[in-house]
Amino acid sequence: MFEIEEVERPVAKIKVIGVGGAGTNAVNTMISSGVYGVEFIAVNTDIQHLEISLAPVKVQIGKELTKGLGAGSDPELGKKSALEDKDTLLSCIEGSDLIFITAGMGGGTGTGAAPVIASLAKELGILTVAVVTKPFYFEGKKRLQNAVVGIKELKKYVDTIIIIPNDRIHMVVEKGTPLVKSFAIANDILRQAVQGISDLILSPGFINRDFADVRTIIENSGKAVIGLGTCTKQEGAAEAARRAINNPLLEETSIEGAKRILINITGGFDLTLDEVQEIAGAIYDVAHEEANIIFGTVIKSEIENEIYVTVIATGFEDKTEEINLSSTEKWMPKGSSISLKQTKRIISKDIQSLSSLNLHSVNEKVENPPNSEKHLSTSSENKEVDISCETESNSPEEKLKIQSSEDSIILKEPSKEIPTDIEDEIDIPAYLRKKYKILNEKNI
Repeated sequence: MFEIEEVERPVAKIKVIGVGGAGTNAVNTMISSGVYGVEFIAVNTDIQHLEISLAPVKVQIGKELTKGLGAGSDPELGKKSALEDKDTLLSCIEGSDLIFITAGMGGGTGTGAAPVIASLAKELGILTVAVVTKPFYFEGKKRLQNAVVGIKELKKYVDTIIIIPNDRIHMVVEKGTPLVKSFAIANDILRQAVQGISDLILSPGFINRDFADVRTIIENSGKAVIGLGTCTKQEGAAEAARRAINNPLLEETSIEGAKRILINITGGFDLTLDEVQEIAGAIYDVAHEEANIIFGTVIKSEIENEIYVTVIATGFEDKTEEINLSSTEKWMPKGSSISLKQTKRIISKDIQSLSSLNLHSVNEKVENPPNSEKHLSTSSENKEVDISCETESNSPEEKLKIQSSEDSIILKEPSKEIPTDIEDEIDIPAYLRKKYKILNEKNI
């Protein structure tokens, strides 16, 4: 007589490790949101902060070095603390199939200890995803420099990394939003990544995807974009796709050009083939033409009239970026006048060539001597940009002014005698400024 033997379905072991204060807070947000199918671990040098963690597993590192008082924003101390308790950390991640490491970059424990944990995971052959934040501009150059170095170190060991600049939070929250709620929105990126991937791995799908598919997309892939789009059937399936593929909170905000994409579409029994094709087609249109796209669907009986889309995109082209640590981007509230006095972008990029600009009108000539310094000033009210660049001219004095009502662009050489910053110019009486400019024009 034949006996039917029950075969146990292997379950992938997924762990989320929050490192430092920001990482521990992110884990607390996820636990409060009811994320299932994963294990949570909190790692910190600060025993006081560790005590308020909701994680079932709490690891205090650097007991001898820090005496439980934290790393004092010193990444080196954070690193040494992790190495001091290396064996404890190894035992926590051993046997895992996938781990998420979340931390705030720029401080001590997260910046220093997260790369150590990632290196241990790599030694054990564990698929590793890092979700980290970059500091606000007002936290200063030193913290930014710590963050840049920490992210660079982390990239050596993780399979993929998702970066959330804190300065982007204002783009997705209303004015007056409470601080706790604002940071909870940033922490929700981690929840999306973890829940989206765990659903793919743990929930049997109608078009099923498993851990091997996730590994194919994530393994050794560098920067990643994670997106979750939700919509009602009345809004249209394409709207869920649009929300999933554009995430303003991330450093990489769009999946455009991605070479590896994992799509999971979750709906009820009312999910149609047309809706699946509409979602997958919208994502296909913006992906790299040779992208490896893996898609699956999950049908849940409790869902009705709603569609959920999770997209994980990796394999972006490496962009050569020059990090300018001498200054940081100054963010101003929407609708405010912007003065870029002695400030530059964190990521400096080459100014587009003049031929690519939309030149609407040419009014007068501007002086453009060789080897002139690049100058940029903007005004949100008039949307004017002053740019001076090296050009060859037959005349020693040449002035070119281009201005439009929507995106005005003025090309001119800033005089050493006239203040180039808006704030400085306001300090000079109007009649003096006008008189000076009139005299200057007469000399031309």
